[in-house]
Amino acid sequence: MNTGWQCRTELLLGEEALHRVERAHILCVGLGGVGGIATELLARTAVGELTIVDGDIVEDSNRNRQIIATTLTSGRSKAEAMAERLLTINPGLKLHVRNEFLKDETLQFLLDSARFDCVLDAIDTLAPKVHLIAGCLKRNLKIVSSMGSGARRNPECVRCVDLEKTFNCSLAKAVRQHLHRLGLKGTGCRAVFSTEPPIKTAVYDPETMNSNKRSVLGTISYMPTVFGCHCAAEVIRRITEEA
Repeated sequence: MNTGWQCRTELLLGEEALHRVERAHILCVGLGGVGGIATELLARTAVGELTIVDGDIVEDSNRNRQIIATTLTSGRSKAEAMAERLLTINPGLKLHVRNEFLKDETLQFLLDSARFDCVLDAIDTLAPKVHLIAGCLKRNLKIVSSMGSGARRNPECVRCVDLEKTFNCSLAKAVRQHLHRLGLKGTGCRAVFSTEPPIKTAVYDPETMNSNKRSVLGTISYMPTVFGCHCAAEVIRRITEEA
């Protein structure tokens, strides 16, 4: 039996499945509440190669839910801070860091730049999310996508299903509609979502908003983490299952 730092993972998954994980290259886009914890869990499961993408910086308001957000990382690039953290977990990790927000043209180039075994989508804005999912579907790339975790409180309502089977999630609905306009269906994209209806009082639109965001949603520490756990588990399942 493996006696190294992954001995317990091997005991659970088996030697062959662990080798698949160690050989895998995962693209992780979005390193916030959901994406940050999901990416870290993939590193802790000994994924051999990660490409991480996020152009945002750590803000004080992130500390209630984002694994990378502390008083020491405030103001830093999320991608760079996450990279440092991941390499303290697994110094042997092959890591590619992109400190940028993906636009359609750069996204398409990125998807063609390497052989990704799976894509983790934790983008929280509609247009790039749709483009990423569409790009993966067109290339037959495995993708796991997080839908909206905000304005919800019940961790027992989180599910992972085919994107076309989601409900009670306005983000998932909008993604499906935009994909349909592109002549695509969400079938094949695994979506993590909550069956819990959003709490209406937890949504507001302040007068001074970041132009890249439509609204502000109330969040609590554990909900993005639960979403991230489901995302990471589904990625591992998809790369260890029989071809």
